[in-house]
Order: sequence, then structure tokens, then C-alpha cells
Amino acid sequence: MTTRLGSFQVVSGTPWRGVRYFCTTRLGGHSVSPFDTLNFGAHVGDDAAAVQACREALTAQIGAMPVWLDQVHGTVVHDADASASALGNTGQDGATASTPVADAAVTSCAGHALAVLTADCLPVVVADDAGQAVAVAHAGWRGLAAGVLDNTVAALQARLPAQAELRAWIGPAIGQSAFEVGPDVYAAFCDTQPENTVYFVRRPGSERAGGKWLADLAGLARHRLAVLGVRYIEQSNWCTYRHPELFYSYRFNHPTGRMATLAWLDPATDLP
Repeated sequence: MTTRLGSFQVVSGTPWRGVRYFCTTRLGGHSVSPFDTLNFGAHVGDDAAAVQACREALTAQIGAMPVWLDQVHGTVVHDADASASALGNTGQDGATASTPVADAAVTSCAGHALAVLTADCLPVVVADDAGQAVAVAHAGWRGLAAGVLDNTVAALQARLPAQAELRAWIGPAIGQSAFEVGPDVYAAFCDTQPENTVYFVRRPGSERAGGKWLADLAGLARHRLAVLGVRYIEQSNWCTYRHPELFYSYRFNHPTGRMATLAWLDPATDLP
């Protein structure tokens, strides 16, 4: 669902105990075409001052400094509580030496606002029902196939009691009808896990030369989270490619900006 966060229009899901989370849209920022207007990607060719202005506006809205990552489509999970230097970094994709190279982050400390950037890839938020710890992950097909969600859930569980129940939210990403992939992607998910074939539909007329497939990236993530023991999984069901007026989509328009998905612990969001 879309909602308001101050001057921003954002997408979020069911309220969680002790956790706040959302994905920004492309509306309400300082960047100009083709990055208009709320672009948080410092590595896409946008004016650095405009990106910084967008980031400062976001920080002011949430009242915390986001922990940005240098995302590489990998499986590393950054421990945002490991040191105070994790807070206050300003770059992405190698923009500063202090920016962690990772595609996910985890925290059990209130006020550490975790952030991932996307423009078709999946943003995934995972937390426990009691709001004791939260993690966010950037899951493109490479990271998802390699195990970024496995590592994210494991890092979260390491901070929680054995009986803790997990829940997840899968944010806006490219939908199956727009996500055409080749046999390499099909093989990455299905060669060793044939149960994943249900998340691929053969593109009509593409049977020759290995063929093309339409992949359900969110469905693959939902399945993986369920296998990992996540009890409750909610999908935003927004397709970034089909809604360019709201979201950045790398496949729809390149170059383009990046949305930010943020999550942090906040006891004030406690539910009755």
C-alpha cells in the first residue's frame, strides 16, 4: 500500500511490532530527468548535490542516519551494530571508504536505519514478531540464487531466541510479465532445485536457441523465505516496470535512479 511519510509518498505493508519499514517512490525529491525526482543512487550518473539533498531530506524525515551499502549483487550481510563507524556513511557503490560492501544488513539496536537501493531488484525486510531485530536485503536474481536471503535470515536468527518467529516483507520489484531471462537464470534456480520451475513461464515463440523465460522473482524469494522458516510473508505486489510514474526501473529506462528501502527498530511502533 502507498502512504505518506512527511513530504514523501512511500510503499509499506502491514504494521509490525517494534519495526518501521518502507520503500520510497520516485516522487518528492531534488533530482532532474532522467533521475527525477527522489533518487538515492550516488552511482548512477546523477548530480551529486541532488542525491545528497535527497538523502538529507530522508534523514530529516526518519530522524536517523541511514546505513548505506556498497551493493555488489553478492551475499554478504553487514553487521550495523559492529561499530559506531557504520553510522553516518554517505556513499553507495564505493562512494566512501567507510561504506560497507554488502547486499544486506542487520541490527538489534534501535535507531540504526538499514537501507538498500533498488530499481527492479527485490528489497526484502525481515524481522521477528517481537521487534527485537531487523534485517534488509537487496536481492537481484544473482544474489537470490547465491543465497543472500539465506545469509540474511541466518544473521537475524543469530541475534534472536531459538523460538523467535520471523516475518518478511517483499517490496516493489520487476514483475514476472516484464522480467524476461535467459537459460542461465533458469539453470541457476532450477538445475539443483527443480521445485523452482513453477516460478518460470516459457516466453511464447522463444523455444529455439535455449529459449527465454519470464521469471517470478518475488515468487522465488517468497519460496526461499518459507523454506528458511519465515512464518509470515507479505508481498507489495507493485511492479516497478509497469509503474514508471512511481518507481525507477532499470529495464524500463536506463540510466535511471534508485529507490531506498529502509527498516529500523522503534519501540514506539509497539502494537496492542
